[in-house]
Amino acid sequence: MNKRTFYFLLVIFTTAFSSTVKAQILDPVSWSTSVEKISDTEYDLVMKATIDASWHLYSQHLEEGGPVATEFTFVESEDYTLVDSPSEEEGHSAPEPAFDNMMVKYFENSATFKQRIKLVNKELSVVKGEVNYMVCNDSQCLPPTYKDIVFNIKAEKAPATTEAKKDEANTSKESKEKEGSEKGLFSIFFIAFLSGFAALLTPCVFPMIPMTVSFFTKQSKTKAKGIRNAIIYGISIIVIYLLLGIIVSAVFGADALNALSTNVWFNIIFFVLLLVFAASFLGAFEIMLPNSWANKVDKQADRGGLVGIFFMALALAIVSFSCTGPIVGTLLVQAASGGSQIGPIVGMFGFSLAIALPFALFAAFPGWLNSLPKSGGWLNSVKVVLGFLELALAFKFLSNADMVLQMHLLEREVFIAIWIAVFGALTLYLFGKLQLPHDSPLKHISVGRLSLGLVTLAFTIYMIPGLWGAPLNLISAFPPPQHYSESPYGVGNMQTGGGTATHTQEVPEGAHLMAPHNILAFNDYEKGLAYAKKVNKPVMIDFTGHACVNCRKMEQNVWVKENVLNVLKNDVVLISLYVDEKIKFEGEAPDSKLRPGKKLRYTGQQWSELQQIRYGTNAQPYYVLMGHDEESLNEPVAYTPDVTEYHNWLKEGVSNFKNK
Repeated sequence: MNKRTFYFLLVIFTTAFSSTVKAQILDPVSWSTSVEKISDTEYDLVMKATIDASWHLYSQHLEEGGPVATEFTFVESEDYTLVDSPSEEEGHSAPEPAFDNMMVKYFENSATFKQRIKLVNKELSVVKGEVNYMVCNDSQCLPPTYKDIVFNIKAEKAPATTEAKKDEANTSKESKEKEGSEKGLFSIFFIAFLSGFAALLTPCVFPMIPMTVSFFTKQSKTKAKGIRNAIIYGISIIVIYLLLGIIVSAVFGADALNALSTNVWFNIIFFVLLLVFAASFLGAFEIMLPNSWANKVDKQADRGGLVGIFFMALALAIVSFSCTGPIVGTLLVQAASGGSQIGPIVGMFGFSLAIALPFALFAAFPGWLNSLPKSGGWLNSVKVVLGFLELALAFKFLSNADMVLQMHLLEREVFIAIWIAVFGALTLYLFGKLQLPHDSPLKHISVGRLSLGLVTLAFTIYMIPGLWGAPLNLISAFPPPQHYSESPYGVGNMQTGGGTATHTQEVPEGAHLMAPHNILAFNDYEKGLAYAKKVNKPVMIDFTGHACVNCRKMEQNVWVKENVLNVLKNDVVLISLYVDEKIKFEGEAPDSKLRPGKKLRYTGQQWSELQQIRYGTNAQPYYVLMGHDEESLNEPVAYTPDVTEYHNWLKEGVSNFKNK
């Protein structure tokens, strides 16, 4: 299976859809073409997509296992050669919940692609090609769509470089960035802010709070001046970390940051990097900056005034690096892999704000210092807990790389088992059953430590059923999806649900037992219809997609219910037609009924055309109950999460079949 096949096997996801739909063919994207002359022999073929409001079109460059990427193909000819691959606008990137929050790049309103060609025959007048693409909105996605594109070389135009068009593009880009990335950036800020508070509780930073605040209050002639200096100190901390975020953003740029989330080697590097950070926190070694740096900065801090205060903040950052470095590094990795160019800046702002706030607040209210707990061995325990968390997070990046390569080395069960081991070990540590190199003797367990230990114990127990196929919704964004596992039924589990169909039943030719419910299903229309006639049962056609989220929701939340499952197993013959299946036809491909003169390329197109021609709709899931005469027994339905409503629909169709 090549990468393109895998793309098409993982398409058509939706997040909400009405329980019934009116038949309609949706076509939210229109394409226009033009030609820009670069030189006497070079031209840019321009493909512009105009996208209806609320819909978005995907980029050409997406991570393995995500939605279907836009793809351009051009008719091979000796009259011209292609120069590189098609370019595209910067677009917009955001986490996609339907695909485990992977970063996906897409376009809204409009998108322009360009393919440069070099003419071999200067008399060439027309270039032909085809675009294959997928579009989605907030309620549904459409199957892969194929459209012809034609370019008139003789009608070339000058490149669009006017300032007005630049301003328009920039305005559109800024609007899309603001609308789509706000939520992702807020998440980065929130996580970074919490991480900053965690860093405060490490042995490198926590003791500095009373020392630094006391210095400012004693060295200042008035309380107001002490507060002012402490605030300047806090602002300096923020500036230092912001500069770090700006440097990361400037060095990588938006395109490179997008690559961080999709590139195999970056994910592997992040995995190794987080392992190093975790080992440092667990006590294997300390990550420290050269002492000469701290000495030079200390000398500058003695100068006094605003410059001295800034260098005092820089000294804090350098001295505490052994504790804050792994946290900062992890935050930069997470923010960078989020694909947003300002993600590292937002992350560093949240982190530094949490670090800086206590210094300003305790300077304003020195009496609060008395309420701070005393330094001790508990500070090292904080480091160890953070080490375990970083160790668990590291395997998320290794999992990303494994799924892209489709090596199946870190499948869902293995990932969950590793997390059970990590958080199980953390539980034993919190209960005092494990000791690490820098731990102080533990004479008793505090209430706080016991409470945290109970939380991690409960979390560890919660994950155990995941080995047997439980969904684990609390951590759904971390382990591989359920289909990426050793067994679709879960470890040691061979069947679920009721009914008479089991894994031991005889499976007719052309059918299979659909996991995880063991429903007898066909993927071929003719074979399924023939079997239905043989056993005298009605047919249920399931127009679906391999990664259709609402299709999976129906299968996992509705089909699994006993009353529905019994009907699907015993009263109907299920024919699941995957409209996105990219399997080529054996022998000569049939003619397209929707595109005269064209041949169908994949079996999925055949089922998509069947749905559009017969039922007048092209969205999934779509369910049809029909008799042997291929006439509907009742009104077809789409996504129907209400179990009672869906069961009544099934029973109505079955009853109508029996009464015919």
